[in-house]
Amino acid sequence: MSVTKDEVKRIAALARIAEPADRLDALTGELNGILDWVEQLNEVDVDGVEPMASAAPMDLPMRADEISDGGKRDAVLKNAPKSEEGFFVVPKSVE
Repeated sequence: MSVTKDEVKRIAALARIAEPADRLDALTGELNGILDWVEQLNEVDVDGVEPMASAAPMDLPMRADEISDGGKRDAVLKNAPKSEEGFFVVPKSVE
């Protein structure tokens, strides 16, 4: 698969990128190089290879799934300009 100069112009227009005309030949070559590399990747035999999230096999640490209020109400309300009975006080926005 390869792209032409006209296709590069169209892609640039769709991406809202102003690409000068003298740069189109170089950009066409770069995009074709990327597409050639992707085609090489399609040739790799991946049968029997499990998908993975990381190159190093590891288990993520797990915590108990418990409901909690965080226990930091006073610390959070300390940053509020005004609080009352454990809640933020905000100006009325709807009459």
